[in-house]
Amino acid sequence: MKKKYRIKKNDEFQEVFKQGTSVANRQFVIYVLDKPEQAYFRIGLSVSKKIGKAVVRNRVKRYIRQVFHEERDRIQTGKDYVIIARVPVATMEYEEVKKSLLHVLRRANVFH
Repeated sequence: MKKKYRIKKNDEFQEVFKQGTSVANRQFVIYVLDKPEQAYFRIGLSVSKKIGKAVVRNRVKRYIRQVFHEERDRIQTGKDYVIIARVPVATMEYEEVKKSLLHVLRRANVFH
């Protein structure tokens, strides 16, 4: 993903946490914040050390980014999304991660 589509700064994460709405399932928590002046969506990823060592955490982040890449045409623009991965994600394959993430995204009403 290009840099402009990512949330990296702590202040930006905190803004989404404080002002956004959250939806969760067993594997993910997603925070959504409306940014009507923004022409695109941005995502921030939070994968804790509880999930595993660096290799596992990086794989989980790659899987999440890939799902957003594949679904980018359906996802609403003008929003910031922060995705927090929970422990069960560590043992899941890509298809399971995708299914679970799409489920939580549907619950958050982020698709057109």
